[in-house]
Parts: sequence; structure tokens; C-alpha cells
Amino acid sequence: MKLYTKQGDTGKTSIIGGRVDKDHLRVEAYGTIDELNSFIGKAVSELEQEKFKDLIDDLTAIQHELFDGGGDLANVMKERHYKLTEEPITVLENRIDALSEEAPPLKRFILPGGAPAAATLHIARTVARRAERETVSLMKEIEDVSPVVQKYLNRLSDYLFAAARVVNYRLSIQDVEYIRSGDVFK
Repeated sequence: MKLYTKQGDTGKTSIIGGRVDKDHLRVEAYGTIDELNSFIGKAVSELEQEKFKDLIDDLTAIQHELFDGGGDLANVMKERHYKLTEEPITVLENRIDALSEEAPPLKRFILPGGAPAAATLHIARTVARRAERETVSLMKEIEDVSPVVQKYLNRLSDYLFAAARVVNYRLSIQDVEYIRSGDVFK
């Protein structure tokens, strides 16, 4: 099997049930989800298996869920069944709560960084926010888009923030507070 088809050479790409321009809002949104998935894979590769098994398990499940969400955004079939459901959102909320309890209390904004895996998770968080913004733009333009994807991305960015903080905490790396920040978390 060849990896190239040459069908995209004219600036169009195939989606589930049709073809669109490669710069279509739909392609931008699911393409950013693909980028996010890649950064999460990079973070997993930077995590020590024994110390971070729970996070690796979370992140691996999230990678599958991102494929589901991206597929949901790429689907323009008249009859469609969305793969991403509300259940993973509840799982993320529970994990955010648990991770937030593990890390030290937060009073101010922090600078992204710390351990390599934490820094990668912060990058993933910002890409998740961009994917969410692009999904919102798509939802404004095209009404027939699953709202679960946007909600999932919103919660995922919070999870990635909490996970980055826990990585630093478990490695005894202190988060660096933004020095001009007032107390914003109470």
C-alpha cells in the first residue's frame, strides 16, 4: 500500500462522506485535534512508566478519544453516529479533581514549564484551547456538528493543566508563579 494518493494535490481532501478544501474550518478543527494528539503522544514518551502509570493510562485513553472526536468533526454523512460521548467528559472531571488534590494549592497563574513532560503537557493544553476555538468557529458556521467535541476539548485543557502540575509535583519541581499575578485562585 502506498502512503500517497495524489488526490490532495489540487488542494482538496477527503472527509467522511465528501471532499472539501484543505483549509476548510472542518479540516482546521480536526487537524488541530491531530496536532494535539501528537503532543500528547510526545508527553507520554517523556513520562517514566512506573511513576506516571496513571497519567500514561489517562493520556492513552485520551488519544483514542481525540481520534473519535476528530472523526466526528470529519463526518458529513447524512446518517451519522458520533463516537465521542459524554462519558469521557465525566472521567476527565473526576481525574481533574483527583490531580488537583494531589498538587499543591494554586494561588496565582504559573508559567508553563518544569519537567520536559510537564512542558509538553502545557503545550498540549494550549493546542487543546486552539482546537476548541476552531471547533466553536465550525459550530457557528455549520450547525450540524456534535457539541460534545467542544465540551470535551474544554475539559481536556483543564485536565492537561492539572496533569502538568502533577508531573512537576511528583518530580519535586516547583511551579514558577507569574510574578505580576495577583491571587486569582481561591
